[in-house]
Amino acid sequence: MTESTILDVHGLNWASSTAVVEAALLRRPGVTSVEANAVNQTATVVYDPATTSVADLAGWIRDCGFHCAGRSVPDHVCDPMSEPHHDRAATLHEQPASAPSPTSGEVHAHEAAPARTPQEAMGHGGGHAGMSMDQMVRDMRNRFLVALALSIPIMLWSPMGRDMFGFTVPAPFGLRDDVFTLLLSLPVVFYSAWIFFDGAWRALRARTLDMMVLVAVAVGAGWLYSLGVTLTGGGEVFYEAASVLTAFVLLGHWFEMRARGGANDAIRTLLELAPPMAIVLRDGEPVEIPTAEVAVGDLLLIRPGAKIPVDGTVAEGTSDVDESMVTGESLPVSKAPDSKVIGASINTTGTLRVVATKVGSDTVLAQIVAMVQEAQNSKAPGQRFADRAAFWLVLVALIGGTATFLVWWAVGAGVQTALLFAITVVVITCPDALGLATPTAIMVGTGLGAKRGVLFKNATALETSARIDTVVMDKTGTLTKGEPEVTDVVVDGIPEDQVLAMVAAVETESEHPLAGAIVRYAAAHGIASASLTGFRNVPGHGAVATVDGRRVAVGNRKLMVEEDVEFGVLMQRRDELAASGRTAVLVGVDGRGVGVIALADAVRETSAEAVSALHDLGVEVVMLSGDNQATADRIAAQLGIDTVIAEVLPGDKAAKIAELQRQGKKVAMVGDGVNDAPALAQADLGVAIGAGTDVAIETADLVLMRSDPLDVAIALRIGRGTLRKMRQNLGWAVGYNVIALPIAAGVFVPSLGLVLRPEIAALSMSGSSFIVAVNALMLKRLKLPVPASAEAGAKS
Repeated sequence: MTESTILDVHGLNWASSTAVVEAALLRRPGVTSVEANAVNQTATVVYDPATTSVADLAGWIRDCGFHCAGRSVPDHVCDPMSEPHHDRAATLHEQPASAPSPTSGEVHAHEAAPARTPQEAMGHGGGHAGMSMDQMVRDMRNRFLVALALSIPIMLWSPMGRDMFGFTVPAPFGLRDDVFTLLLSLPVVFYSAWIFFDGAWRALRARTLDMMVLVAVAVGAGWLYSLGVTLTGGGEVFYEAASVLTAFVLLGHWFEMRARGGANDAIRTLLELAPPMAIVLRDGEPVEIPTAEVAVGDLLLIRPGAKIPVDGTVAEGTSDVDESMVTGESLPVSKAPDSKVIGASINTTGTLRVVATKVGSDTVLAQIVAMVQEAQNSKAPGQRFADRAAFWLVLVALIGGTATFLVWWAVGAGVQTALLFAITVVVITCPDALGLATPTAIMVGTGLGAKRGVLFKNATALETSARIDTVVMDKTGTLTKGEPEVTDVVVDGIPEDQVLAMVAAVETESEHPLAGAIVRYAAAHGIASASLTGFRNVPGHGAVATVDGRRVAVGNRKLMVEEDVEFGVLMQRRDELAASGRTAVLVGVDGRGVGVIALADAVRETSAEAVSALHDLGVEVVMLSGDNQATADRIAAQLGIDTVIAEVLPGDKAAKIAELQRQGKKVAMVGDGVNDAPALAQADLGVAIGAGTDVAIETADLVLMRSDPLDVAIALRIGRGTLRKMRQNLGWAVGYNVIALPIAAGVFVPSLGLVLRPEIAALSMSGSSFIVAVNALMLKRLKLPVPASAEAGAKS
């Protein structure tokens, strides 16, 4: 039995650095899979708890030269007695408490990691381990500024500076130019560029190759060659190439890290939603405590305008609660005693007293954070290919650089010229853009979904959603609310208000679901029920009573026969309503039929919008229902659904999905019940309505928190937008290397005289990574459908 955990891994400042963590951990006992992410500085690890532990995993990550304080969890998660959380799939419902223990390694995900011990600090010469992303960006900037400040005088006193700028000032203190530039280059190499050498050592120790290796080889080769020339009496050196190369690589990645930091905005927002403090009632008195200390069963006081700290049940009070930041639900939700409330939602109007039911990592917010982080860390098929390609590209760069040096040297170029071409090849082939191409797009796509309550479980689900051409929706609970409502009232001889008043009086005493729907309908139309006596329930048929001195019968045809009620022309109308898929309730008063009330499963307010939005995407919509054909056809006609598959037994739903797949269709199945689970598993993309069962959510690839079918179209649109960005980024990264590599190697020098220096190659390479990150961030501008009800609410 394996478990899954999300660990914070600080120091992944290069996209290709993730390969170091993955390669090192996969060779450890008990580790099944590792997916690291340089954008959010975490890694998802699947491991065997009988063989290893979170503490071991954290230690092994530190052995790689990175910082790991343990699990990445929100601030409001702190339960030292609980066991590690391992099942993110059954996210949003009943689960055992699972906040990780500090002894097993825990870090609050949006805090700066704790200070390192001196031993750890010695092992992290790169300087980025243990830093937050903001600190890493500042550190990269500082290293760049040092390299830039020293590169200017190094350039001026270099042979190139003398030739290009006509600079004639002699080096100070009577030093030779090469000795002076050597001294100036020392801070560049041993401070600014040290992260390259440190990262290269980590990669080689983990028996893998990454971008750090290439930059370290390029900078180190140029500087060591120049050092050798200086120590043996002087000659042509290029300390300026090593220093400017360092400055440009750092500049590009400073900008790129700032850009990819923006890709993590959504998860950062989620992490900061829960309030740090909560008000608990102790002996009737309000006491403020940290949210992390709230226990199940505590009675919380929630004042108007305050955030609800944890999940709970309303014990006292009524209010409207804004849940938009957690579920994406745009309109406030009314709460009364026994209503469920979600931690981090905002109480808007009245004061509530809430009993805490879920705390720590059991809260909906913590589960969402965990699911989104796992999705962001997971790798789409295209990313797995890119990772393999990046490794081989590093190898090609090293071999290509060596070959370039040998070829130029063989054709008579000097060592300096051959080495410059070789360094340029190594630098320009750095695969960082390839490594960033899909993770950054996935980060933005999953974050965009999380803001709307659309939770992708993994990157494969995100990629699959882009290819869906057929959406199958379960009728009950998905397109409909799963509860009846009155659709028609037909009367004969007595005014409608009077009929409804008498029927409501009888049905108030009944416990049948149809009775409740009629009572609600009458109340909504301002009709007060009359007084009654002699109520009698007739199981399976209806009910009778005396209302204001008149004998009233409400029920089916058999009850009317028993009560000797004559219906005449109304019975024909009843048959028409029944044929259209409605349930018809007959009303008799004093032996005469006076009315027919038709009821049907209530269609969700956004179902028609959802079907229309899917049609706009060119997607076929299929409705799957266990109801009779007439009922299913009525709903389909009302919503504009393309295909209806009715009278389907629960066990046959998966077979119907498979049948569509055999026709070559890419099928998404949307459902909410236990009997939908096999169909969700069979579909190319299983979509669970968030208010559904644990089994459905566990089986699905995608969870819709709002129970809104319109979110299916939102999910597909996000998937298509994300896949488009992934393809653009991969195309750019591959195309850039194909074009730049021969130029760097000097292939066009004989014919065009086109020479690319290492400094320009560094700027080009870093710029390529920056372009990829910014292009992914453009996905945030994707236009998503908004429910008409939300637009109306916003206008009012």
